[in-house]
Amino acid sequence: MKFFWTGFYRVIDGELVLGPFQGPSACLRIGFGKGVCGTSWKQKKTIVVPDVEDFPGHIACSSLSRSEIVVPVFGADGSVCSAVLDIDSTEIGTFDRTDATFLRLIADLI
Repeated sequence: MKFFWTGFYRVIDGELVLGPFQGPSACLRIGFGKGVCGTSWKQKKTIVVPDVEDFPGHIACSSLSRSEIVVPVFGADGSVCSAVLDIDSTEIGTFDRTDATFLRLIADLI
C-alpha cells in the first residue's frame, strides 16, 4: 500500500508505547488523549484525519505525514482498548470511511 508509516502503539502502564512498525523513527510514547492516537484511545473510536494540520494537538513525529487514520484495537471482551493501529500518508486526504470500515475489521481479528 506504500503508506509512509504503519504501526501499533500498545497500551502499557497508562500510556501508548510504540510497538511493531514500518517506516521512519516515530514517537516512543503518547499520553492518553494526546494527538490522534491518544484521542482514538480515549474516545475508543476510529479517527480519520484528512489533513493533520487541521487536527488540534496533532503530534508531528514527522513533518512528512499529511493525513492519518488511527483504529483502536480492543481486548477479548471488547471493552478495553489494548492498542491502536496508526497509519500515516504523505498525501492529504488519503483515508476515508471505506478504509475505516475495513481496518476496523482487521483490528477486530487481532
